[in-house]
Amino acid sequence: MPDTALPLRQRARAPTRQELDAIPWLPLLEREQRALAVDALRVADAEPGERLCRIGRPASYWFGVIDGLLKMSNDDSSGLAVTFTGVPSGGWFGEGTLLKREAYRYNIQALRPSVVAGLPLDSFEALLGGSIAFNRFVLDQLNERLGQFIAARETDRIHDPDVRVARNLGALFHPQLYPGVGSLLRITQQELGYLVGLSRQRVNQALRRLAADGLIRIEYGGVRVLDLAGLRRFQPA
Repeated sequence: MPDTALPLRQRARAPTRQELDAIPWLPLLEREQRALAVDALRVADAEPGERLCRIGRPASYWFGVIDGLLKMSNDDSSGLAVTFTGVPSGGWFGEGTLLKREAYRYNIQALRPSVVAGLPLDSFEALLGGSIAFNRFVLDQLNERLGQFIAARETDRIHDPDVRVARNLGALFHPQLYPGVGSLLRITQQELGYLVGLSRQRVNQALRRLAADGLIRIEYGGVRVLDLAGLRRFQPA
């Protein structure tokens, strides 16, 4: 178990071969670029409730989830508390903040024991300056995330709980932003409730409705998507 008395950065270590294999952008790099990235990457084990990013802190790393589930929110801000999205396995985030050299406008918190990776800002910028393939990956990330947040804003205005659960699940099954998820999302109903802003009992009811419609299948420890397009356009009868 990690010594959580130490800050997350002080518990960081070099990634294992298996952890490197879970990073979707590494295979896009040329041999020398890959070697530099691997040397710079650091991995840490985050416990539930630990934060990778805090509102107002300067951005110095590009972060990714090797395994686990994080929550992006504005908790502790002066405005209304909002959960923006969940970040499951395979997701990388914070590139926009790094590019603008801004302080974080959101918190990132682990919802469960998670393995997280960080690439330092100078290494991130070196890859941007030297790799067309890496530039394309980051550009696609920004484009897909923009679409995701526009959809999330629309979902925030929907009061039907079944639709909220369907749309939020659809966002977590994003093959480009979260390639580590595949067709089975490891998530508990309590965790989904944290992301959607509903009770575990109401989430359970919504999942059963979506399963009855043939959009998902509830499995031990998670949810399997059967019809992603249908999940994203779900409307109550």
